[in-house]
Amino acid sequence: MRKYLILTAIAMLTATGAAAHGVQHFKGANLAPMAKVTLDTARSTALKARPGVITDQELEKERGGSGLRYSFDIKSNGKTYEVGVDARTGKVLENGAEGPNAD
Repeated sequence: MRKYLILTAIAMLTATGAAAHGVQHFKGANLAPMAKVTLDTARSTALKARPGVITDQELEKERGGSGLRYSFDIKSNGKTYEVGVDARTGKVLENGAEGPNAD
């Protein structure tokens, strides 16, 4: 019985450590449990909508769509664009040049 408990404890610690290691930290990560779309999927969607390099990312509550969106700053052709992806539906909500008063 003792051996079983020890093996169970090791398995739980290993699984917890692996899960914690896979967590990506970004602004608004505390909202991730409310999202149906993963960060990786949203990143892929954003890059399909606006090819380039992601320079910033966050998950935020904002009007439009479901009210929860991933927001990406993407550098493309020397300009920075903001691409918003709905965190519940995966639809692109915004895809335009970053204004002078960037968040």
